[in-house]
Amino acid sequence: MHGTVVKSTGSWYVVRGTDTGQLYRCRLRGKFKIKGLKVSNPLAVGDHVEFAVEAQAEGSAVISHIAKRRNYIIRRSVHKTGHSHIVAANLDQALLVVTLVSPATSFGFIDRFLVTAEAYHVPVTLLFNKTDLYDADGFEYQAEIAGMYASLGYPSRTCAATTGEGVAEIDALLEGKVSLLAGHSGVGKSTLINALVPDLDLKTAEISEFSDKGVHTTTFAEMLEVRPGTHIIDTPGIKELGLVEIPPAELAGYFPEMRALLNQCRYHNCQHTHEPGCVVREAVDQGRIALPRYDSYLSMLAGEDNRH
Repeated sequence: MHGTVVKSTGSWYVVRGTDTGQLYRCRLRGKFKIKGLKVSNPLAVGDHVEFAVEAQAEGSAVISHIAKRRNYIIRRSVHKTGHSHIVAANLDQALLVVTLVSPATSFGFIDRFLVTAEAYHVPVTLLFNKTDLYDADGFEYQAEIAGMYASLGYPSRTCAATTGEGVAEIDALLEGKVSLLAGHSGVGKSTLINALVPDLDLKTAEISEFSDKGVHTTTFAEMLEVRPGTHIIDTPGIKELGLVEIPPAELAGYFPEMRALLNQCRYHNCQHTHEPGCVVREAVDQGRIALPRYDSYLSMLAGEDNRH
């Protein structure tokens, strides 16, 4: 049988059958190793799998094959040193919830997420939440930030999840897609999901019944059906987003504004930090590359984690 992983508890996986829509409580057969990738979770929400139901246990099944992933979002594991954690797989898009007030999402966090999404070909839309807390200056600042990202190919929407403002427009973005909803703790992601997914409690309860009884974990993502054919993958609040699998020499290629200038520097191995004849630094000086973006690049190049 074929299905999609909708939740992982670390030891058990909840899989929704492709043909029936029925949920199955599955375990992995043997050890799965992903070639060249040290991960703390061999299976991620969104993975397409083949499985077989065990005769002796009703509703229980064994996963025998994981289909090749179209894409995924990955971060450093917070539990296993030297390992990575796949947040979700096979995505049509990612929606990053950010706030400019209460709390303010840092550019470093936004840009790390965007670089990761660029590396794995996942389109991103920024969702500026909590606009109900803005004053006039706040709206002006938000328009400026949104304009900066829009010029790089990252569209945005504004919303106030607590009042419902902008929720219908976000709902329209979801139609017919598998969308990852991400953001750090405190940005109002849960409130937004409650507004987007009718009968949310019923849907999470249905999936939780198949998870380890009494074990509530926020370590793993969960796929929720908004309506048939339209799904959100909810992720726990991400405290830090360490980059994975991106060598320093390739980092600039995941910044669209820098990518356009690559191979124009005097030195072919230019890292755009101090080298003479660097067109990227020249573009920063001339205001053609935004300073916050360049600062994000430098902090990623230095391997600094951004916990904000």
